[in-house]
Amino acid sequence: MIANLSTLDLIIVFAYFGVVFYIARWATLRRTHSHSDTASADYFLSGKSEGWFVIGAALFASNVGSEIILGLSGSGARADMPNAQFEILASLVLIILGWVFVPFYLKTGVYTMPQFLEMRYSPAARTYLSVVSILAYVLTKISLIIFSGALIFDMFGIPFWTGAIIIVLSTGFYTVLGGLTAVIYTDLIQTIILLAGTIAVTFFGLHELGGWNEMTQTLADAHVQSGTPPAERFFNMWRPISDSEYPWTGMLFGAPILGVWYWCTDQFIVQKVLSAKDISQARKGTLFAGFLKLLPVFIFLMPGVIAFALAQKGLLAFSLDNPDQAMPAMITSLLPVGLKGLAIAALLAALMSSLSSAFNSSSTLFTIDFYKRYKPGASEKQLVLVGQIATVVLVIVSLSWIPFMRTLMGGGMFHYLQSIQAYISPPIAAVFLLGLFIKRINARGAIVSLWAGFVLGVSRLVTEFMAKEGMIRIEEGSLLHMMLGINFLHYALFLFLVCGVILILVSLTAPQQSEEQLKLVTYKHTPSVKGEGHSTDFWLTIILIGCVIFLWVLFSPWGLA
Repeated sequence: MIANLSTLDLIIVFAYFGVVFYIARWATLRRTHSHSDTASADYFLSGKSEGWFVIGAALFASNVGSEIILGLSGSGARADMPNAQFEILASLVLIILGWVFVPFYLKTGVYTMPQFLEMRYSPAARTYLSVVSILAYVLTKISLIIFSGALIFDMFGIPFWTGAIIIVLSTGFYTVLGGLTAVIYTDLIQTIILLAGTIAVTFFGLHELGGWNEMTQTLADAHVQSGTPPAERFFNMWRPISDSEYPWTGMLFGAPILGVWYWCTDQFIVQKVLSAKDISQARKGTLFAGFLKLLPVFIFLMPGVIAFALAQKGLLAFSLDNPDQAMPAMITSLLPVGLKGLAIAALLAALMSSLSSAFNSSSTLFTIDFYKRYKPGASEKQLVLVGQIATVVLVIVSLSWIPFMRTLMGGGMFHYLQSIQAYISPPIAAVFLLGLFIKRINARGAIVSLWAGFVLGVSRLVTEFMAKEGMIRIEEGSLLHMMLGINFLHYALFLFLVCGVILILVSLTAPQQSEEQLKLVTYKHTPSVKGEGHSTDFWLTIILIGCVIFLWVLFSPWGLA
């Protein structure tokens, strides 16, 4: 691929790296010159001084890694349009983050989500979430981001593992030095580059194809001639209940559970919101991110559809055996000089923004929830140093997991990501969400519910892995066969309901927690914090909901399909 890049393209790519490292240097100097008694707040929460635009861009960029871009474009090429639902539903869940969860997080002044769970329940609940969160970063974030990034470098002609090491070193460098400030402000630049690059790919791909009508006609002709999916399948995100992968019931009722865990309770995301100067800036940031999350349908998933149509017409050298490379194939084949470098920079921006966020949130969890708990007298300088060391260790563990990912990723990168999350998120979503509204829930119910959900989720994950590897034989009609036969989104809904029932019933066997413990973490005492303005936020919320409904109709049997 390097041979296909002009000098201008290479200059643009290196200029991108130059800007990123300049921001990292600025963030490092800013932190170095800050007060020593606030060093950890500056490093882990960017001094709690950020505004809505920066927060919204950071939320979007952290979420949209190269694995999302490659995965969604691959979904488009596979006619897996329902995957767009994960992006659209994220906009609604971000509303919940801004209106329901943010006031509690800012009122309590927590650094991490496990800290909040300890305030609501117990230290045991905090430890559970800390361990599971770090484990989840290895399984669904860091290793997958490195894996997808190495695939991008592989198209440069750089060996897979060499690319993975380059990714780790370059991203880890500015994350370790600059902390969350470096992460947030590089995310801001990376969001702009990401949007510009992917919009360019969509525009030139559609232009090469001959326009929207030519694309739909090509899809229809291909279906008749070679039995590819019907054209309407590429534009309909609603599948029947009988669909084995993305039934509409699973998308509408199961996917939001994954969303609540990811967007509202996961350190990886929420840490950006914790850096806000006040609640109004935090909420506006979540709403801004919600509007940005409507774009991937058009600039990530649609390019995959366009790539599929181009391949049918012989206009794109793209193997349908590996749909996850739809986006890189379009970049290398269609974009003119200059824009090709911008699009490559966009892929690298997506990669580095997500990876840096995963590094920073992982180090925050380890430092605050483990090291500081067991060494409360640690100095601010020690806390920062431990956070930096934790990042390096986690990277090594993540690299070791990559070989196992190849087995689990048979359905594509995006499907792998969502299915893993479906097995670990329901119990966490249950204890957070129900805990805010039901005072009677207590620590005993929470820890039993969390572990019960963990066993049920990991059992499904391990059994699925062993069955795919041929390590076990599943008898038809057996309990294991029934468990594996449940759609992963339906399984997430099942887990959430089971964990919710366990949470409530087990809590009834122990006394209710004191009013003093509950006053900041339940809705009996609605939190009131600085900057809690509602008017503009309310109307932005209504507009965002309207946009979601519009897209639901547009990509339905009554819309484009």
